Amino acid sequence: MASKTTLTAKNLEALGAERLAALLIEISTGDATAKRRLRMELAAARSPTDLAKEVRKRLTTIARSRSFVDWTGIRSLANDLDTQRRAIVETVAQADPKEALDLLWRFMDLATPVFGRCDDSNGIVGDVFRAACHEIGGLALKAKTDPSILANHVFDALVANDYGQFDGLISSVAPALEQKGLEHLKRHMIDLSNKPVVRPAEKDRVQIGWSSSGSIFADEIEERSRMSTVRLALQQIADAQGDVDAFIAQYDEATRKVPKIAAEIAVRLVGAGRAEEALTVIDAAEYRRSRDWDWPDFYWEDARIAVLEALGRTEDAQRVRWDCFERSLSAAHLRAYLKKLPDFDDVEAEEKALDHAERYRSPLGALSFLIAWPALGRAAKLVIAHAADLDGDHYEILTRAAEALAAKHPLASTLVLRAMIDFTLGKSRSSRYKHAARHLLECSSLSSAIADFDAFETHQAYEARLRREHGRKSSFWGLME
Repeated sequence: MASKTTLTAKNLEALGAERLAALLIEISTGDATAKRRLRMELAAARSPTDLAKEVRKRLTTIARSRSFVDWTGIRSLANDLDTQRRAIVETVAQADPKEALDLLWRFMDLATPVFGRCDDSNGIVGDVFRAACHEIGGLALKAKTDPSILANHVFDALVANDYGQFDGLISSVAPALEQKGLEHLKRHMIDLSNKPVVRPAEKDRVQIGWSSSGSIFADEIEERSRMSTVRLALQQIADAQGDVDAFIAQYDEATRKVPKIAAEIAVRLVGAGRAEEALTVIDAAEYRRSRDWDWPDFYWEDARIAVLEALGRTEDAQRVRWDCFERSLSAAHLRAYLKKLPDFDDVEAEEKALDHAERYRSPLGALSFLIAWPALGRAAKLVIAHAADLDGDHYEILTRAAEALAAKHPLASTLVLRAMIDFTLGKSRSSRYKHAARHLLECSSLSSAIADFDAFETHQAYEARLRREHGRKSSFWGLME
């Protein structure tokens, strides 16, 4: 049972409205964000119309702001923006979808100026705008917006998509655009592609960079951006209309042979019931395996599997799945392969797959797979056989392995921990000393469960060697003490 001093809604209600109001005034003093939130709550309590006015006023203020927001203030900015977004889509939209849609468009207009004056390297401001963009379609449906008017809005947004804030807009609004709006938007894009290009005089061209082929000019980048906008929009419109041929038409013959593009086309052809054409496209792709880099192009391989399945060529699809697994230890492809096998055959195939994993070219890759599958006995065997080859820098794999092996395979777990300790101390990575100290303590704890260290040092011998070789690393040993 929660204490009466625990911060819960029920406990706070016991303070009474008057006391809570006084506390909110006290807490919000000097806190502009809290004050804005309280004003919005008061406006919402009066009416959605009053809340809409409050949001509109705040959006205007944000649009006028010119101060740069660095990483220390970015979360506060993101929270402010998200508060406005939520007020629009969760409250205003319930009472007046048309007003909410207008506010959401105004909200999205903030993207370019906001991105231009902030450090959004962690992407949290971008996440807010992407969420708002995704909600435009639903609001447009509720507001029963005229498809042609909506198409005009979408077109204006896409040609001003400087920071990718409107990526995915067409798929969001496609149901509200209907066929009429999609055709209207398509005409806009075709007109944009046919717009005469006015190239400035040579003396007026602005050079913004260099490439292996020469200078890069601002007008060239602007033209590439225009054509990219048109191509992407026409592709998305084609998808919304289910027009595979219109999608394919956006690529020339050479580009259609790029594996990723070929895969995109093939998947759409399969969806349209045109699997034979899809196979032709997939087979025409310029997909090359090299001796040095044999990692599968999963997007292309998965599209090929889908095509083969659609043609009823299950055995061929199975061979592709197994090939993907052999080259990359892809658990997803192995599971899909096993699922397609008859009963009992899958057991033998799984053993064969695990044998292959143990012989895989990368011990760390094999360890990661065996831990995740899971096949802990085989993982422990692998660790003991390749203890000297474990790269302790890959803590994201080794930490998970050490934890998984600790209960039933303490020696293997210890060897994994030692790999990370040896790397940290050997490379003097002081930022990892606290983790290495914890790992050494875990080794000490595990040692009591190890009856035989075999050819490896006992824990006491290992720690003694560490003290001899790294005794001067006082910051590490201080953590141990």
